[in-house]
Amino acid sequence: MDSTAHRIVQQVCLAQKDSRAADELIASYMPFIKSETAKFLKRPPNPEDDELSIAMFAFYESICKYSIRRGSFLKFAALQIKNRLIDNYRRESRNKGHISLDEPNESQQPLAETIPDPKNQYESGELREATEQEITMLSAQMAEFGISMTDVTEDSPQRQRTMKICRKAILYAKGNPDILSEFLRTKRVPLAKIAEGAGVERKPLERHRRYLVALLLICANHYEILWGHIIQVLERGGES
Repeated sequence: MDSTAHRIVQQVCLAQKDSRAADELIASYMPFIKSETAKFLKRPPNPEDDELSIAMFAFYESICKYSIRRGSFLKFAALQIKNRLIDNYRRESRNKGHISLDEPNESQQPLAETIPDPKNQYESGELREATEQEITMLSAQMAEFGISMTDVTEDSPQRQRTMKICRKAILYAKGNPDILSEFLRTKRVPLAKIAEGAGVERKPLERHRRYLVALLLICANHYEILWGHIIQVLERGGES
């Protein structure tokens, strides 16, 4: 970790314990917050824009949620800001009765992310960059568990029945923060608890342990882009 990154981590750790330090950190990174908001709005934000307030709150949330295992703080904060702004846009669209390409489809993946638009290079570039950030952070965290992307690919379920079991297991874990906390704390997949809670067999989960590690990390760290892709794959494979 270079000196600049180390200094930011120190500032964040202090801000997690001291509200005044958190306020100072937010104030010092207002150019960054405005820049991330501008990427979403496609224009510089005005002081009265709700999006700027949402981005500031997302930055504060990033301070509270950050840990060193999440990788670069600024990359993590940028992703949090983007996710919050997207959530707000969807909510506003629903309240106004608009049908939007950003409304989630049945797999909870925004339709705009499933429809390639070669004319919109800005959006595709933003999505690609955000996806790369998530993959980079996920890869670093997987390394702490002794696995790689190749391991996960080799361990991925292929049969529909197994994919359905994995889907039920991961949805159960995602809905139970205690399971995710135990997983992060022990660096072990609590297979018995997950199998029992999800009502599935344990043996198929054991055969795909490394795959489950990746999915649990995606859930625990709120990697929304990767989650949208994974759940769509599992739903397609789990169709009877």
